[in-house]
Amino acid sequence: MSCCKENFFRCFCFFKCRIVISVGSRSAFTSSKTDTRNPNWVRVGLAFGSSAFLWALLFKQHSTDVHEYKVRNGLQ
Repeated sequence: MSCCKENFFRCFCFFKCRIVISVGSRSAFTSSKTDTRNPNWVRVGLAFGSSAFLWALLFKQHSTDVHEYKVRNGLQ
């Protein structure tokens, strides 16, 4: 009987701790809604700038690859 009682209290404490932890913690994906009328221009600039940089790098690499292909196959 005491073993059953001990297991019950152990499970009860475990679930009680889990409830406290889940209620006390906040999801990383939940935050206040962003103000669409006043965007963060630094973040917008970084997003578009990094995107433009990656596209430029892609086009440069493609041009280099096409040139190397033509040289290797004697097309140029």
